[in-house]
Amino acid sequence: MDRWEYKSIKFKPGGFFGGKLDESEFENELNEYGNKGWELISCFDTSFGQGTSREVIAVMKRKKIRTNNEKIPIT
Repeated sequence: MDRWEYKSIKFKPGGFFGGKLDESEFENELNEYGNKGWELISCFDTSFGQGTSREVIAVMKRKKIRTNNEKIPIT
């Protein structure tokens, strides 16, 4: 059975009440995680209201590496 680990990454849009996300910075960070085996599975923003974002949250996952002493469960 596959086991997964998850990571949440928060990005802050520019501006006092939220604003535009730096796309280049966003892509660079996602690519860094992708090169380490993480896969983006979800991305959403938390809203201040009236079209402004407090932060953008990216949820990543990757297959968990099994250690030598970890037993495989029988299902």
